[in-house]
Amino acid sequence: MNNSLKKSSIKGKLAFVIGGSGLIGKEVLRVLINSGCKTINLDLNNHNNKKDFSKIDNLRFNKFDCSHIDCLNDYKKIVKKFGLPDIIINCSYPKTKDWHTNSFKNIKYKSLKKNLETNLVISSLLIRQVAEMSLKNKKRCSIVLLASIYGLVGQDNSLYFGTTVKENIAYSIIKGGIVNLTKQMASYYSKFGIRINNVCPGGVFDEKNQKNKHYKKLVKNYSKRSPIKRMALPQEIALPIVFLSSEAASYITGSTLIVDGGWTAI
Repeated sequence: MNNSLKKSSIKGKLAFVIGGSGLIGKEVLRVLINSGCKTINLDLNNHNNKKDFSKIDNLRFNKFDCSHIDCLNDYKKIVKKFGLPDIIINCSYPKTKDWHTNSFKNIKYKSLKKNLETNLVISSLLIRQVAEMSLKNKKRCSIVLLASIYGLVGQDNSLYFGTTVKENIAYSIIKGGIVNLTKQMASYYSKFGIRINNVCPGGVFDEKNQKNKHYKKLVKNYSKRSPIKRMALPQEIALPIVFLSSEAASYITGSTLIVDGGWTAI
């Protein structure tokens, strides 16, 4: 391996993945593990991963609830237990019970407030704490946040024709906030060796829902509109996320990597 490849390797690095039991988070874990990274899954449950990752030596699970402000103190305990990470990837998105009906026309004040508090306010404070603890200890690190194309462009309501799915105003506000949080944090922390970037995926295929007729219609509508004529596979989002976390992206900070099959190009 030449020197440049050695430099970009994440083998032996310590990575925290917040929300590593979800659709994209699970694939992020897989890529990190296969790259030789010491990986900690910070999530509420580990049920989905026990079967797939039961015999993996360099993966640990630590229960973590990022929907409450107590997660700031919990993060300190996790750092004390495992050490300061080289890589922090936040794939989490805690949903309220009415999340799937939160259209712009009918969302209620309490629901909008709860969604924004959980996924933007608390998550922003958590990522700030991640950066501050690294700064205090003079620890270089890479932070990657998961945003969305709907943080960049408006939602296409035609996707939802013939389905029970609604456009989600809270989701767009949150993901747009993450895009700008990335820029703001990068403008301050990058000079200390702390890089912050985000990935904006387009639609990601979830095979667990493929037999649901409404989901099948959504996938069909999306694929028809997409230049690449399909949704992304979860691993196609995980690989760019891990790229941004590595030293191969050492001169990238404050950036949004759009991985959408050309959705925002048209």
